[in-house]
Amino acid sequence: MRARPGDQHCALDAVLGLLSGKWKVLLLWELHDRPRRFGELRRSLDGISEKVLSAHLRELENDGLCLRMEQAGAVLHVEYSLTGAGSELLGALVPLTEWSLTHLRD
Repeated sequence: MRARPGDQHCALDAVLGLLSGKWKVLLLWELHDRPRRFGELRRSLDGISEKVLSAHLRELENDGLCLRMEQAGAVLHVEYSLTGAGSELLGALVPLTEWSLTHLRD
């Protein structure tokens, strides 16, 4: 996996660029326990449009964080799952979640 081209100031800036967008972290979370189909993801993320979901999944795939798997049959089925790098990144976000629960109030 390579950092996206651009004006990154540090390694943290590069990884935040991979997660930019309102839905990417939530998509990683939805994929954490098992592969999911496009429709499942759309239903689980209330408010996301098909266009944005498709674009974010494509970006996550291009960034090496998720994998798109096509299953041939009478009807083509497509599932998305995390790559090893995607799982590692999601694990790295756990301390941020813990910090948020400790320091941010409703």
